[in-house]
Amino acid sequence: MGENIYVFMIVALAILAITDLVVGVSNDAVNFLNSAIGSKAISFRTIMIVASFGIALGAMSSSGMMEVARKGIFNPTEFVFAEIMIIFMAVMITDILLLDFFNTLGMPTSTTVSIVFELLGAAVAISLVKIANTGGGFIELGTYINTEKASQIIFGILLSVVVAFTIGAAIQFISRILISFKFQEKPKWIGAAFGGFAITSIIYFIVVKGLKSAAILSEPVNEYIALNPELFLFGNFVLWTLVSYLCTTLFKWNIYKIIIILGTFALAMAFAGNDLVNFIGVPIAALQSFQDWQSSGLMASEYAMDGLTIAVRTPTLLLLISGGIMVVTLWFSSKAKNVVKTSVDLSRQDEGQERFQPNFLSRQIVKFSIKASENLGGIFPVGIRKRVDAQFEKPYVYIPKSRAQDMPAFDLIRASVNLMVASVLISIATSMKLPLSTTYVTFMVAMGTSLADRAWGPESAVYRVAGVLNVIGGWFFTAISAFTAAAVIAYVIHLGGAIAMGILLVVAFALIGRNYLSHNKKVKESKREEKLQKAESKSIKELIDESSSNISLAIKRANSIYAASIDGLAKHDLDILKKSKKGIIKLNNEVEELRDNIFYFIKNLDDSSVDTSNFYITALSYLQDMTQSLEYISKAGHKHVNNNHKKLRFNQLKDLKETNQYIDQFFATINTIFENKTFNELTPLIINKQELFDKVSEKIEKQVARTRADESSPKNTALYFSLLLETKDLLTATMNLLETYDQHVNTRF
Repeated sequence: MGENIYVFMIVALAILAITDLVVGVSNDAVNFLNSAIGSKAISFRTIMIVASFGIALGAMSSSGMMEVARKGIFNPTEFVFAEIMIIFMAVMITDILLLDFFNTLGMPTSTTVSIVFELLGAAVAISLVKIANTGGGFIELGTYINTEKASQIIFGILLSVVVAFTIGAAIQFISRILISFKFQEKPKWIGAAFGGFAITSIIYFIVVKGLKSAAILSEPVNEYIALNPELFLFGNFVLWTLVSYLCTTLFKWNIYKIIIILGTFALAMAFAGNDLVNFIGVPIAALQSFQDWQSSGLMASEYAMDGLTIAVRTPTLLLLISGGIMVVTLWFSSKAKNVVKTSVDLSRQDEGQERFQPNFLSRQIVKFSIKASENLGGIFPVGIRKRVDAQFEKPYVYIPKSRAQDMPAFDLIRASVNLMVASVLISIATSMKLPLSTTYVTFMVAMGTSLADRAWGPESAVYRVAGVLNVIGGWFFTAISAFTAAAVIAYVIHLGGAIAMGILLVVAFALIGRNYLSHNKKVKESKREEKLQKAESKSIKELIDESSSNISLAIKRANSIYAASIDGLAKHDLDILKKSKKGIIKLNNEVEELRDNIFYFIKNLDDSSVDTSNFYITALSYLQDMTQSLEYISKAGHKHVNNNHKKLRFNQLKDLKETNQYIDQFFATINTIFENKTFNELTPLIINKQELFDKVSEKIEKQVARTRADESSPKNTALYFSLLLETKDLLTATMNLLETYDQHVNTRF
């Protein structure tokens, strides 16, 4: 490589650092926003302001953490400047691609693990090149790589997952036993004691994890705290218990909200102080290496990187700029909200739409857990079990659909425990110099408290466990893919030099740009997208009026799906058929959601309107029959084209197009009736229903005649008959739905 190329590499690394800050914050925001957003203890604006101050202070205190990028994973004395720059460039390209990939999926991962394994992968690749050039053996790899540190980090990953989940579950269970779901009714001293314990934990966390490296506290104070942690903790507990009691009695403040505000600030500060190294540690190490090399006067291939072994403070201006970028990203990143949503959904107390589908492993874990719980429960007397169950009882409150999105996913007790336990575990690990991932700790604590709080009930356990397994699987994928990708990219840059590096940078930013545009498009589409709404009416009249918009929308979408299925078959276009297939899956899921809501709907009915439930259940069953017919039509067409079978013949396509035309007219008429609520126009449609069935039967008879005469494709014939028969079933279900509405409209009005 020419000497001038290193100037370009420094500029490229600076741009990559800014990009990495953006994608990194988008993923790690879940660490400190999860509890506050999930509990809705304070407004979103207040949450963001508190987190922003935490990030700003944390960024200013992170200088001491930068050494992991300089000498934590590899031995810099064994490398020259040219090799170090290849390692750093490979790491940053891999990091932005990997984190952006997880952000797009909405999955939380560890930026610590990604940067560590990227450094490890790139360093291993260059080390193997050096070993091959000198004719050495694989055993020499230990000379270049800090294997002890790498082993510690891997052990820390596994340990933090298990410990965080277990401790989180245990503390939440004890807290709920002592405080219950009716914590507002408990004596003030209970809340004060809980507040004293929680705030002490968080304050100790701030001192150990945050302010210790910020040099805000004097050295004697830091030494005193380190030598007398028990006395420091006890003094804080007494102080904050008294303060909590005064706040709740004199000022009527909610102590749990104070805990959540302070905990959010503490974790945001720790995130910036600890994880900033993951985003800018490598570029800063590269910049300082470049400055040392320039002043040496040696060739890049000759200058040994002994300078990286010396601790150097990061310039304050760079930390300030980095903190500013992180704060701006936190406010405006839609991907950050997407990642937080995954964590909140998996830990919410109530039932609802589940994002993850159950798998074999999640089902087996739930079965084993149920049996283990039953066996363990049998050990305790019935009286104790009843008392414990009473502490977990919470009154049923019907939530109207208009307010459902505004309700908290879990209560203030669980949010406080999440923040308190995460703070304690990270503090202990930091004081013991044990490596861990803040993402893994905060996420697994949240999952442990969810389990202990009985949020994972029989209705949702398999889905939630599947979600947790997916996230954990993603963490191991992070480590493996980070190591592999960084190693490959480092080797490619070694072989291709400046040209290879330029191509890799263009590809990386092109992929990030495409993901950004794709994500924005999905967000806009989801905002515009109409969705079937859950019923909350209390009488038949209200229900008919309310559900008419659902039927109108369902018919409109059914018409579109049917038309797309026929059009895709006619054009033999797999993309059209894929869209049709996705459309019916979404519609089918929404109808399933309505059926799942029947319990809450019946609970909300007036005593005089209980028979309304029969109407609603019947209407939903016919709506489901319609979606099942559409699902078969859509899948049959997709399968036929995907398997590259022969196109349907001209006469078959002509008949299907004609069928689609009168189906389109029929559905358009129904859509207008339900949109305008002119239910008196349903009767003529029902009277003339036989005419529609006769048209479909006529097409079937024509195909029978064609088959006997000149049809030569069994696949085409089977598909054609299936489509027409399912069309008849679709019309039957639709007519049954119309008759149900017509009957109740004429009876009630």
